Amino acid sequence: MKKQVFYTLLSLFLITFISSCKTAPKEDTNVADTYVQDNYTKKEVTIEMRDGTKLHTVIYAPKDQSKTYPILLQRTPYSCAPYGEGKFKTKIGPNTQLMKEGNIVVYQDVRGRWMSEGVYDNMRAYIPNKTGTQTDETSDTYDTIDWLVKNVENNNGRVGTWGISYPGHYATVSTVDAHPALKAASPQASIADFFFDDFHHNGAFLLSYFRAVSLFGTYKDQPTDTAWYSLPTMDSQDQYQFFLDAGPLKNLNKYFRKETVDNLSPQNNDRIDDFFWKEIVEHPNYDEVWKSKGIVQYLDKVPSTVATMVVGGEFDAEDLYGPLATYKAIEKHQPNNYNTLVFGPWDHGGWSRSSVKNIVGNYYFGDSISLKFQKEIESKFFNHFLKESGDKNSGLPEAYVYDSGKKEWNSFDVWPPKQAVKENWFLSDNQKLTASKKGNKGIQFISDIKRPVPYSEDIKTVFTPRKYMTDDQRFAARRPDVLVFETDVLTEDFTLAGDILAKLKVATTGTAADWIVKVIDVHPKDTKNNNKNMQSHLKMSNYHLMVRSEVMRGRFRNSFSTPEPFVPNRKTDVNLTLQDVFHTFKKGHKLQIQVQSTWFPLIDLNPQTYVDNIYKADAKDFKTQTHTVFTDSAIEFTVLKN
Repeated sequence: MKKQVFYTLLSLFLITFISSCKTAPKEDTNVADTYVQDNYTKKEVTIEMRDGTKLHTVIYAPKDQSKTYPILLQRTPYSCAPYGEGKFKTKIGPNTQLMKEGNIVVYQDVRGRWMSEGVYDNMRAYIPNKTGTQTDETSDTYDTIDWLVKNVENNNGRVGTWGISYPGHYATVSTVDAHPALKAASPQASIADFFFDDFHHNGAFLLSYFRAVSLFGTYKDQPTDTAWYSLPTMDSQDQYQFFLDAGPLKNLNKYFRKETVDNLSPQNNDRIDDFFWKEIVEHPNYDEVWKSKGIVQYLDKVPSTVATMVVGGEFDAEDLYGPLATYKAIEKHQPNNYNTLVFGPWDHGGWSRSSVKNIVGNYYFGDSISLKFQKEIESKFFNHFLKESGDKNSGLPEAYVYDSGKKEWNSFDVWPPKQAVKENWFLSDNQKLTASKKGNKGIQFISDIKRPVPYSEDIKTVFTPRKYMTDDQRFAARRPDVLVFETDVLTEDFTLAGDILAKLKVATTGTAADWIVKVIDVHPKDTKNNNKNMQSHLKMSNYHLMVRSEVMRGRFRNSFSTPEPFVPNRKTDVNLTLQDVFHTFKKGHKLQIQVQSTWFPLIDLNPQTYVDNIYKADAKDFKTQTHTVFTDSAIEFTVLKN
């Protein structure tokens, strides 16, 4: 019994951590913890879906019944606790201002999670042209909204959806085949496709998410207010060494069985009970399973009656791809829709917090950035479409984006900006990044499978990594298996505004390899410290700020669906897109590129010899190889011109 209570408390803590303050800001000294209880009534109901499945729903309604209110709905897999009469959340809604102004705020456990009936499907596939009692998350959202507007007293007939991370995905889903009452949706840090978000990046497995797998993959078919899953326990405080000692990915299978045992009979050694881990292991390529779970390809079905405001963090380690892909897909398919982007200097969900200082890891970006967003952007968006005229003249910009180098907001009519142009810079020898190509010389390094490049210099374990997105990269620049290319000291500001394409020309003595590219802002030696919470061993003097980074699993260089080996020692093109940035490398700084082939244990180790399925590779498949990067490799920047 004590163990069950422990896991329940631990899981509730991790739910809060993962969803990153997905309801409202946690830090607000101006609001008493009893505010919701003092000003709202709470009602728990079950709403029946078209197939008879009942979803647990919690309704917070203002006690002041003298006027009507819109409905703000969040659907979540992370629990709409606390459950039970007289138990209230301390904050509700997207932010404190909207809570104080008065809105009907609704939370719902999605199908198969917590107190809702049914069986959960991680990123449940959308079913076009549903008939009869066929259901997916779009129909569950539609049926929920339909019930709410017909049964909740004092609602004004307008509904808005919002959420961060996985709840952000459900906000995106709400816009597809949307209910007529849905007028506004704000997907925030929204998952768009699990082959490029969270658990995978361009086909590489995010080993750093290992402990989060069972949160989504443990079977449940009965409503419960108690955690039904347990999380893998790491027997080390050093995650680098833990995963290095664990060896091939197949050795992690034991953590995803109902009974964790090391000495199963040989025929059962690969048994997996966790359905999400099994899905990952059995589908290493971008096949129909992963394609069907993505939502981006269906955003042509967002009606013009739904306004969208997509929010993302420029330093979000978990869901950077999703918000940008979501915004761009709606722009492409529905150019006449009201569709806006907010992209700020935040980690995962940082915009929902109410601390004055905005810091990601060791790097300080400014004061009141999140508070400004909540008051001047988010609240204004929902109020305009749910309480006011709801026309396209909201007074908000199309794209509101933060320059993380100059540390200032900018507004644009389109993103990327129209005045942005493409420029190629080349990876030259002598560690130079140059505006013109300097031959095609090969620069070699040894990728030692027993000494992979760490993604962080920190010695610790984390549930999901975040701070590395702004980490000082000097520790990596000083390794022989990390190639460094940088400009001379800049004599004028150089602003990137859009995506980055690394056009690598490489070779390897093996038949498989990963390629990681990092874009770094090297600060001058006289830069002063401005963050009292910075790790004590670091200084801003010559700080190597990682602005953007990404990995390409080399087998997918031509197709994510059809992997292929490298031909040993053959010069080969590998193109890698890095997600959008808006960053000014200021006069006196330098722009640096780092290229490497391991990034451990952020991503799993590539055997560096080709196997059909890396999740089933044996220890003998892992080999140290020599890699080559040629100096006719280019980095294509999207440069903002004055």
